[in-house]
Amino acid sequence: MFVGVLRLSLDIVGARSLKDKRSVVRSFKERAQGRLHVSIAEIGAQDDPRRAIFGVACVSSSAAVCDKVLADVAAMASTLPDAVLADRATEIVPFGEAGRGVQGGIEQALAHAGGRPRAPADVDRGGDEDEWPT
Repeated sequence: MFVGVLRLSLDIVGARSLKDKRSVVRSFKERAQGRLHVSIAEIGAQDDPRRAIFGVACVSSSAAVCDKVLADVAAMASTLPDAVLADRATEIVPFGEAGRGVQGGIEQALAHAGGRPRAPADVDRGGDEDEWPT
């Protein structure tokens, strides 16, 4: 399994207010989600009406597919009529079969718990051991 992550920076040239920016941001997010089935969020410069920074993620069984999908998102951003693509960075992260090989992942946590999820009795609540907190 591969997880592709893309960071995009857009300069929104004609925006004079956050309302102007919101129109461009919403339109781009909806197009990317609808056409390319990615997760996308505005992650920075949220108070600046002339800049938008997005985080985009996709998951695939192929690194090439992740790279292609993220390149398509960047291409879509570069053709926006009201914004200029200022910067982009892509990273493809490999995860082993069923998440194996991920340092500090769920498999490691389960291994430390004896191969099973931690039950309420295993959780240190700092109080009475017979009662689960409400």
